[in-house]
Amino acid sequence: MIPLFIQFRWLDLVDIFLVAILLYQLYRLVKGTPALNIFVGIAVFYVIYRIIRLSELELFSSIMAKFIDVGIIVLVVVFQQELRRFFLFLGTSNLLGRDKLKKAFTSWGEEEQVQELDFGAIIKACRNMSESRTGAIIVITRGNDLKFYANTGDPVEAKVSVRMIESIFYKNSPLHDGAIIITDNVIRAARCVLPVTENNDFPAHLGMRHRAAVGVTENSDAVAVVVSEQTGELSVAYEGKLHNRLSPERMKEMLVKLMEK
Repeated sequence: MIPLFIQFRWLDLVDIFLVAILLYQLYRLVKGTPALNIFVGIAVFYVIYRIIRLSELELFSSIMAKFIDVGIIVLVVVFQQELRRFFLFLGTSNLLGRDKLKKAFTSWGEEEQVQELDFGAIIKACRNMSESRTGAIIVITRGNDLKFYANTGDPVEAKVSVRMIESIFYKNSPLHDGAIIITDNVIRAARCVLPVTENNDFPAHLGMRHRAAVGVTENSDAVAVVVSEQTGELSVAYEGKLHNRLSPERMKEMLVKLMEK
């Protein structure tokens, strides 16, 4: 006898909500990559498997169940890059309010010395480099200090200033090739190596600096500023999205808004 209604608990609503969040984050990770087609294929395969089980086709469902058991190992191999990005997302996102906890603990002891970011110096340096067609990529950290990427470069530990930024990206400077990472208004490192985006929909006319800017913001909550060496165009990347053809005023508005989050 078919029940006239299905019992629905509030825990079922929570379950659906959590699964929806998980699927959305997985979609964001594979969007624009060849893994998206594989992800869709796996989802279709699983839906077919559930239909077969509900139809009580025992032999067919047992065969497909074996494929699913082995498929877990295959998924780890196929989606190793996407899984890495997913765990980096978990590690760099402020999901548990770590910043608030950190401030709460530091308030009991020594006061944490956090300098306000000098937006004016960054904007002025970018404007000057844009006019002189000097390529640059500046990564500004938020929740995560990006120590892993900072360790790939050379330590600087200098306060943010127009002259310092311009001297680093000067064409004859040994530090100009790569990115600088800024935390708490201090240039922690220069000549840093960043991951590049693997998004197949990325505009082909943009160079490696733009790819690296999008790549580092896909893997962290950082904000990246790019000055194009070819055109002098100013761009800002965050959350894996690139906003280009910005005026210095518009770029400052975006940076101020993003750093307030």
